[in-house]
Amino acid sequence: MTATFLDLAKVRNIGIMAHIDAGKTTTAERILYYTGVSHRIGEVHDGDTALDYTKQERERGITITSAATTCHWDGHTVNLIDTPGHVDFTVEVERCLRVLDGAVAVFDGVAGVEPQSETVWRQADRYGVPRVCFVNKMDRAGAGLDRCAGMIAERLGAVPLVLQLPIGAEAGFTGVVDLVAMRALVWPADAPPGADYDVVDVPSGRAEEARRRRGRLLDTLADADDRFMRLYLDGAEPAEEEVHAAIRRATIASAVTPVLCGSAFRNKGVQPLLDAVVRYLPSPLDAAAPGGAPGGPVDGAPLAALAFKIVTDRHLGRLTFVRIYSGRLESGASVLNSVKGRRERVGKVYRMHADAREEIAAAGAGDIVAVMGLKQTTTGETLCAPDAPLVLESMDFPAPVLEVAVEPRARGDRERLGAAIQRLAEEDPSFQVRADPRTGQTVIGGMGELHLEVLVDRMKEESGVEANIGRPRVAYRETVTAAAEKVEYTHRKQTGGRGQYAKVQISVEPSDVPYEFVNRVTGGRVPKEFVPSVDAGCQDAMRSGVLAGHEMTGVRVVLVDGDHHVKDSSELAFRIAASRAFREAVRRAAPALLEPVMSVEVGTPDDHLGDVIGDLNARRGHVEGVGDGVVTALVPLAEMFGYVGALRGLTRGRAVFSMAFASYAEVPAAVAAKVIAAGT
Repeated sequence: MTATFLDLAKVRNIGIMAHIDAGKTTTAERILYYTGVSHRIGEVHDGDTALDYTKQERERGITITSAATTCHWDGHTVNLIDTPGHVDFTVEVERCLRVLDGAVAVFDGVAGVEPQSETVWRQADRYGVPRVCFVNKMDRAGAGLDRCAGMIAERLGAVPLVLQLPIGAEAGFTGVVDLVAMRALVWPADAPPGADYDVVDVPSGRAEEARRRRGRLLDTLADADDRFMRLYLDGAEPAEEEVHAAIRRATIASAVTPVLCGSAFRNKGVQPLLDAVVRYLPSPLDAAAPGGAPGGPVDGAPLAALAFKIVTDRHLGRLTFVRIYSGRLESGASVLNSVKGRRERVGKVYRMHADAREEIAAAGAGDIVAVMGLKQTTTGETLCAPDAPLVLESMDFPAPVLEVAVEPRARGDRERLGAAIQRLAEEDPSFQVRADPRTGQTVIGGMGELHLEVLVDRMKEESGVEANIGRPRVAYRETVTAAAEKVEYTHRKQTGGRGQYAKVQISVEPSDVPYEFVNRVTGGRVPKEFVPSVDAGCQDAMRSGVLAGHEMTGVRVVLVDGDHHVKDSSELAFRIAASRAFREAVRRAAPALLEPVMSVEVGTPDDHLGDVIGDLNARRGHVEGVGDGVVTALVPLAEMFGYVGALRGLTRGRAVFSMAFASYAEVPAAVAAKVIAAGT
């Protein structure tokens, strides 16, 4: 076991992201094969991929949890994370993009930019992650590089820099013209795994088009990079290395996005994609430091690392994945969790390859590793040197939109089931657990039906407990729509000996953020040591609204006045008084029910367009756009249960749809009355 530290200039921390079924995991499996990590190629349809290794992933043929591995290409170390493509697991993409320096966006050459492609692209925009695009499935009927590049520009607002020209189409796709080097890369007709390409002259039938496309590439590059512009205006033909250098600068600046193409399943185009990763995507030295980080990565600087993922390994127990931004993380070292203000002892440090691992003594800046022994650290928290505390910018995770009630069939299994649920909640920030105040049942919440299905499967498997699972139900929220001024509550209890006394006066009003608390008390009428208890009491009450017991959001609380007793006042008394004052204030502030609204996209033949639109309208949907056989709409989640079957019936099985969470919106009064009646 050694401590190996990387040459940061030759490190690439990248993720692979895509809409479901674009061929993302297939591409990742080829990357592992061509870089020598795997000696055979796993196939999604065979359920034997290296990166989709969990039982749930192999049964369903989709990526559910992000998997990390390390490989090597052309003298570079590539830390690769394969992320999920299904919208229910988009939080996995979110937390990975937070710690990655670059990404490969994979697109289906036939479908082009799909809804989840847009979602992950926006996530990458949010964290400033440069991208390279790979248009996959070029061997399929209807595949088109130009159409896909046009969609990248139109739908994603990017500047696609097309670096290749396909040779052949559909089943006749055999290779690409490299527009930078002006040479052709041709694979055998039925390229076996590991097959290399032949470098040949550009086919005479494509030479003129290749020259025209190269000219367009250079024009786009000159517009994006000032240094290349000056060189280009001199009129001299730029050297190949000068073009590569300009593409790299423009990519890291997110001024352009290189676009390549191929067919990963047919083993064509993967090697040039790897070349593009190491040529154009940033190293840790190039990437912008996250908020709170001490500049660029330096091994000699104090430790700064971000925990971005928790997993429970069947052999090792709890593992925390961390990205190191500066300093070194050593086995046995004491580190500070600066968010919680608690010290942690680092156990063993591992480089991961999906579910396999390699123990190392230490890791340095730019590394992504898994750490055993961190008992209190959770997703989004900072680890740093105890004598150099700092807090790195964390992540925001969406609230669940669906819930199910869970209870063990045998009363004695409650503890084991609870432990399994707690482990899952630690691993997945978008999975939430609460107790229903009316029924006493445990209610788990997630991002969609598939997400909850997978969570329930894992819960049963890991606990060994049979459980009764309720039907999925919408995770409504409650809010206030008006202000309630100076609502007062006095908590007074005398039972002999020391009593309880607290008086608070609060106002509540709508807010653009989930919750905010403002203290406007003067003159010490509520002593400052009791103000946090008032805040905590209001937050306690936020967990269960006054209409139907749903969690509240969008509330601003102002502590206006109060009173205390020298002997009888306590933190508990003020917490109770604040909770009851808050509930009364909410009742006076025109409370309203909110529901999750989904962004829905339906692809349908034109002869069924009217039926699809009519059905969406009947589901309280608002159609936003219609064009090219695609209908986009905003539809309440409550109206989308069973939509798969309904759409098949409407279109004779010819339509497809996808949906993603868009926002919360107020429920119409008639619908709200039914929801409230059902929940009370």
